[in-house]
This record gives sequence, structure tokens and C-alpha cells, in this order.
Amino acid sequence: MNSSKHKATILIVLCWMLFVTGCSTGGSTDSAKEKTKKVTMIYHLSVNTLDPHNSWAPLRAGAVETLVKLDSEMKPSPWLAKEWKSIDPHTWVFVLRDKVTFHDGVKMDAAAVKSSLERSLKSNQSLSRALKIASMEAKGQELTIVTSEPNPALPSELINPYTSIVSTAAEAKIGTMSFNDKPIGTGAFKVASFAPNREANLVRYEGYWDTPAMLDEVSFQFNEDANVRMMALQSNEADIAYQLPAESIAALERDNKLTVESVTGLRVHYLIYNARRPHLQDIRVRKAFDLLVDRKTVVEGIMFGHGQPANGPFPKTLPFGNDGEIPAFNSVKALELLEEAGYKSNSNGKLEKNGVPLSIQLITYKTRPELTLIAQLFQSEAAKIGVQVEIKIVENIDAHLRENDQWDMVTYSSLSAPRGDGGYFLNAAYQQGGALNPGNIEVNHVAPVLKQLNASEDQEARMKLSKEVVSVVQDEVPHSYVVYPNILVGVNKRVLNWAPGAEEYYIITNKMDVK
Repeated sequence: MNSSKHKATILIVLCWMLFVTGCSTGGSTDSAKEKTKKVTMIYHLSVNTLDPHNSWAPLRAGAVETLVKLDSEMKPSPWLAKEWKSIDPHTWVFVLRDKVTFHDGVKMDAAAVKSSLERSLKSNQSLSRALKIASMEAKGQELTIVTSEPNPALPSELINPYTSIVSTAAEAKIGTMSFNDKPIGTGAFKVASFAPNREANLVRYEGYWDTPAMLDEVSFQFNEDANVRMMALQSNEADIAYQLPAESIAALERDNKLTVESVTGLRVHYLIYNARRPHLQDIRVRKAFDLLVDRKTVVEGIMFGHGQPANGPFPKTLPFGNDGEIPAFNSVKALELLEEAGYKSNSNGKLEKNGVPLSIQLITYKTRPELTLIAQLFQSEAAKIGVQVEIKIVENIDAHLRENDQWDMVTYSSLSAPRGDGGYFLNAAYQQGGALNPGNIEVNHVAPVLKQLNASEDQEARMKLSKEVVSVVQDEVPHSYVVYPNILVGVNKRVLNWAPGAEEYYIITNKMDVK
């Protein structure tokens, strides 16, 4: 009996020790987790590759960097290049920082930068047109770039995320497929894992050339559903959520653990007309549709005041912005223009010409929820005067526009001044083959003004020429500019030293921290 009691006592003691040990181990793990500084961010665009020359995500996630970056005043400033100068109209010399290494520990020199830029030019045709690079020469930490024609905007064009500097030597070792999942760059964070269209996990790069990152880890997630992003923020599953629906902002502002950043950005939401469609080649039709855009309702009823009505690609807060009047909604005038163009109401109250109804296919997408609402508002106003509008929602807007040419209009969103200069958008949107010209727009008299703009070094002259281009294209109505939306970002108050930037490039930084 005593022996049984003794055995039972020993068993109880062993169980208690195991329990305490288990609790102790769990406590150590929790403590370690508490010491790990991590931020979880949900972005609104899906990303199926981390190839920096075909995706902006690696730059936004702090994994890669460019030679030049935008400063807080939206001006080009040194980044991986500490300085640069123009030798003559065709020749530029960039001096690189001396103590920068890639994530594999290999030093970044001019030869590596040259190879990276060659990779980006091969990967991206629109970038090749913008940079106009004829040749490059690498010597130590100096990279000499010779352009095929004068390109005074070259430093600002090198802000483009697609020019991010990566190690092509590392790519040669591990293969392109693996490299595009885990690019080897110079950023404050390096990619630990990547699940396409779901998440990129990053960890601090200890050999970073600038101040080491305050955070240990970053979860950079992707979700195109605005409601999911909002709920993740409210439930503490995410620390930062981008592009929240404007109608949800009031509810988030009542949550004392959250704050909402509504930032005036460099973006414009607009309608693109397909110049290949015969009925849209009539300027009277385009002008009529422009008059059916109710910008006031968009700002007040869809954006809930988080934006400004648009009258061109650039807001008037920019020195080259359009300071003219905002086009007013006028359905009566719109109908008059369509009647001038030969359209008449049939027995069903629908407009038709030569027996063919005026039917429009309007393409939109969900990653920016207000774009679908803008499409629905236009559809409603068009129906009132007899224009049929079919809305088609697509997953990948750019792929759809590349692969199809039967669409009539599209609600689109662009950073119109992402380099602090008007040249990028004007070239991309109004030159045939441009990255932002899916409608194959060609506006008379724009080419010679653009040529002057592209050759001009003087900033005052560039601003004047940018405004002149905008004035010319406004007369032709190749687009209908709708609204300059604010950037709406929900942030948990545990996040420190961080705010969203107007440029939408530099999201995860070495300076950001958490409580």
C-alpha cells in the first residue's frame, strides 16, 4: 500500500514537472514572439511575380531599390546613386554608393548595375522607350549612360520601380524562376518566401548599407477584396490596409486602436476611350460621354469627400496641373451632341444610327472599388438618354486590354506624375505603343510638343510644355478625367514612424517600427 502511494506520488510529481516545463517552454516562445518586431500589411493588388522588372511589389516591400528616388517634395534625390551629372546632351555619369551589397553579400558596383539595367530594358519595352539608352559603360563605381537622343529627364525616369537594381549574377546561379520568387536586391529587407497572389514574407537584411531596419519581419499580403482588407484591419490580423472603401472610413475612425490616413496623392481615375472603335472616333460622341460624367456625385457620393474632381491628368496642386474649370455634368447637351452625330431615338427610347443601337461595353475592375461605382453611375446616366452601357468586370485589367480590342471604354487609374514630372504620363498615354495607351490614341499636334518637352532641360519650360500638351489633348477628349482620389489607408496605432506617401512607391521602409 505504501509502495503504491509512493509510486502515485512520483507519478504526480513527474506530471507536474512536465506541465511546468511545458508552460515554461510556451512562455519562452511567447516571449520570443513578443520580441520579434513584425508588421503585416495588406495591399489591394494581386501580385503573381516578384520579378522587380515586371512588378512594383518588391520595391514597395523594401526588397529592392533604384538609383534615384523621389524625396518628400516629389523631386529626384540620390539613392543607390549618390550623385550624377550630364556631360553632354547624350551622356550621363552616375556615381554609385561604395558600401552597398546585395542580399547575398556581393558588392554592388557599376558592372552589376549595368547588367541589371540591361535586364530591365530587355524585360520592359515601355521602359526602353522612356530611358532611350544607346549604350552603357561600367568602371568601378561609375556608370556612364549614353542615350540615343537628348533625354534630360533620365534621372527622373530612373525612379521607375522597373529600374530596380538586382543581382543578375545571383539569377544566373539559382535560375530565373527561383529568382522571380526571391529576387536578390539591395533593400532593407530580403524575401524569405513568396506565395503568388497571397503573400511575400520578408526578413531584415543585416548587411543593409543604410540604417538597419527597425523591424525583424514583414508580411506583405495581397487581397483585392476591400471588405476583407477592412475586416483584417479591424480584427488585428493586419497592421496596415491599403485602399479601403471610402464608405467604411467613418466606422474605422470610431475604433480607438486604428487611424485612417487620407492622403492627397498623384493619381487620377479616368475613362479611356478605344480609338479603334468607329463610333468613338467621332469627337461629338466622346464629348457627349464626357458630359455624362457626374464628377460632383463621384466626389461626394462615391469618394465621400476623399478626393477632388478632375479636369485633366494632373491636379492643379502640381505646377503643371490644369487650373481650368471642371467639366460640368450636362445630359441635355450630351443628347444634343449625339443627335448631331446622327443618333435618333427608336420606338423603345434607345438611341440608334442606321438601325444600329448605340451600345457601349464599359470595362472595369474591383481592385479599386470606386471604379466599379463610377462605371455604374455612368451607366445610369447614359440610360436616361437612351445609351445602352454593358459593364464587364475583369480580373486583370491590363491583360484584358492587351488581349482584346472590342471594348469601348474602361475605367482606369494611373499615377499621373509618379516622377514629379508630367513627361512620363504624357508620353505613356498619348504616344502609340505607350504603356498607358491601350486605346491606341493618337492626338493631332501632340507629337511636336512632346518632342520639345522630351528635349527640354529647363524645369519652367517643361512645366509650360506639359500644360500645352494637356490643353491640346483636352480639345480632342481622348479621355474623360473623373477624380483625383485620396490614398485611403487604415493603420493600427502600434505602427510607428510611418505614413503613406503620395508617390505610392516606398511603403515598407527601414525607419518604420512597432510598439
